[in-house]
Amino acid sequence: MSTQQIPFTAFPVADKKNQPLEIANAVKRYLYHWPLFVIGLSIAGSLLFLHIKRTRPVYSVKATILIQDEKKTPNQASPLREIDLISSSKLIENEIEILKSKKLISQLIKDLKLDVVYKIKEGLVSRDLYGVSPVKLTLLNPSGDYTNAGVAIRIKDNKSFYLVIDDENQKELSFNDTLQNSFGSFKLEPTSSVGQYSGDLINIGIADPEALALVYQHGIGISLSNKLSTALVLSIDDEVPQRGKDIINNLIYNYNLAGKKGKIQQTKNTLDFLDQRIASLAGELTQAEKGIEGYKSSRGMTDLSADSKISLENMQVSDARLNEVNVQLSVIEGIEKYINSAKNSSEAPTTFGITEPGLSKLIEKLSELQLQRDRLLATTPETNPDFDPINMQIYSTKAAIKENVSNIKKSLLSTKGKLQSINSEFKSSIKSIPTQEREYVSIKRQQATKENLYTYLLQKREEASVSYATSLTDDHVIDQAYAGPAKNSQRMLGLAAALLLGLGLPAGLIYVRGMLSSKITTREDITDNLKTPIIIELPLEAGKNAIAINHSSQTVVSEQFRALRIKLYYLFGKKEYGRVTLVTSSVPGEGKSFVSSNLGLTLAYSGRKTIILELDMRKPKIAEIFGVSKDRPGISDYLNGHAKQNEIIQHSANESHLHFITSGQLVANPSELLEKKLLGDLIDSLKYIYDDIIIDSPPIHLVPDAMILSRVSDITLYLIRQGFTQKSELDFIKELDKQLQLTNINIIFNGIQRVKYGYGYDYDTNYYAQQKSAPLSFMFSDFFSRF
Repeated sequence: MSTQQIPFTAFPVADKKNQPLEIANAVKRYLYHWPLFVIGLSIAGSLLFLHIKRTRPVYSVKATILIQDEKKTPNQASPLREIDLISSSKLIENEIEILKSKKLISQLIKDLKLDVVYKIKEGLVSRDLYGVSPVKLTLLNPSGDYTNAGVAIRIKDNKSFYLVIDDENQKELSFNDTLQNSFGSFKLEPTSSVGQYSGDLINIGIADPEALALVYQHGIGISLSNKLSTALVLSIDDEVPQRGKDIINNLIYNYNLAGKKGKIQQTKNTLDFLDQRIASLAGELTQAEKGIEGYKSSRGMTDLSADSKISLENMQVSDARLNEVNVQLSVIEGIEKYINSAKNSSEAPTTFGITEPGLSKLIEKLSELQLQRDRLLATTPETNPDFDPINMQIYSTKAAIKENVSNIKKSLLSTKGKLQSINSEFKSSIKSIPTQEREYVSIKRQQATKENLYTYLLQKREEASVSYATSLTDDHVIDQAYAGPAKNSQRMLGLAAALLLGLGLPAGLIYVRGMLSSKITTREDITDNLKTPIIIELPLEAGKNAIAINHSSQTVVSEQFRALRIKLYYLFGKKEYGRVTLVTSSVPGEGKSFVSSNLGLTLAYSGRKTIILELDMRKPKIAEIFGVSKDRPGISDYLNGHAKQNEIIQHSANESHLHFITSGQLVANPSELLEKKLLGDLIDSLKYIYDDIIIDSPPIHLVPDAMILSRVSDITLYLIRQGFTQKSELDFIKELDKQLQLTNINIIFNGIQRVKYGYGYDYDTNYYAQQKSAPLSFMFSDFFSRF
């Protein structure tokens, strides 16, 4: 029989490098399991709904303050700024640390009594009663045990309440009575709003102030408003806007108060130094003035001569400068004592009267370093390596101060020596003055020296006092604490989490299930492990009917069988008749009989005379599929010599070109029968009668029959079923091919479910293919397979 060979290209298969197609296939694979996503989104949506119902809105509270940093802000000229002897530049970073310090946070917790929380149940949520609580709890003697600390009470009236022990037990008590609990002794006082909550259950929680301080340290945000300014933005999120505003305002208040205390301490050091000197001079000045008065009275003097006045004025000017030098030397000695002290104190000595700016900056730096060391020492052992950098900086700063002080001291001592030399010259010059005037000048000089020094110290003390009174702090509140609208970020975050949960969990389940699957699901699973070609891919046929084609069918599966028929032309080449095709697989259920039956029909419909041999003699199915008589003799009868060739051939009732040889009587030894020479003789005889001989064989991994039948076959069609065949079977097929135990193996990838596994192109989009309606049972099966 002559058959024209038609050039044919099999249905396209996804290329590994086709990324858009891989993505599309992955989407299809996940969408196949849409019921899982519906369930996941439903559960996530329900959880989100409960979360929204149980969560109260949160408000963002903010305030802005300005830090006057002398290193960044021009020093505006003003009288008060000019006489400010104690102003020091502050680093913004240090101020942020101070604002977030445990000391300030603990103080605001104490001031606002944030460690005690009052709540009332309203539906699914509890409302915070900050500022409107009907009662006030006061801890009288805390025990320090804050584990599950709290009480539940039910308001009776403005004089008494019920202490709720459990759902069934409660005890009536009076307000203002001292009560005892695991967290210590306490009392409850009614507030002005107690009458509004009669009969309501109030839950009172008590937190550990230390732990709560850490919570607020992390909860309060502090940041620069922009990189070029020294304005700080303080913020906190709270479900009670008023509490958030109180927290921020209290923090600013305590911060400013702490700044005042630091200024007071600095001023006190200077004032103490001045007071000591003024007190010692006051008595000496009084005695000196009395001495002048007594001398003039006893000598009857009225006034000095012109020469004596000039000499006295010159000596007074020199003495005034000498007094200033002595004061500066006294300050330098105090600094030396501070530097040489073994105690690392952050309380810096006064630099009053010292005009050297470098020394003041070094002392400020040393004070800051020692303050950092004190803070670190509060939480870290002194042996910790974290102290090494700070200790090194303290050591180098002290060395620089010592060198600076030494140079200043040398300069002051030199100046003092020069002034004393000038005074000696003045003393020599007044020897020519009459004795009475000379003695008076000497007494007057002593009094004037003390008076000038006393006046100088009083002036500086007044300047220091004015500086303290006028420079309360360098910080200015730009914006008082204010609350913005309720934040939607939590709800948006909840929605995002719900979507992630609703979509992510099913997707993760599908992915993990696919990763752990031992079944072959894609073409790549085969091609990555076998060199054996895949001749065709057959889609899964809906329903239980094994016959999937007829003369006029245009379904996807029928078109694929026609493609398989054309493929066989290429495999057999110029051989046009007597072609023997063996159909086998690894295990039962992979579709051998389905392929044998429909391939035989397809060949017969094309006019080729075809015979199907039912050689799966253990579980024969061909006769059942085509409704062929099982009572007539078959291949087993022929091989046992109980029937002749013409007795075992049966004709199809519907297709004249299709014939069958059934398995015949069941036997105990099918393999031995198939090894007989008679089988080969039968096949050789059939080759002269039929164009195509299709052998339906048993699974080769269970019994060796297919290997025996391979000797009489031209090609082998080896079935692998998607989502059914184990990946381990690929090694078995590879070994069969390697050892040539089967003739010319070609793979048929059967049972393709393109949507379920996101695999390949959509066959249903072929322009001539018709969609076959699936039976109801298959639809139910398909639905449950999507889970």
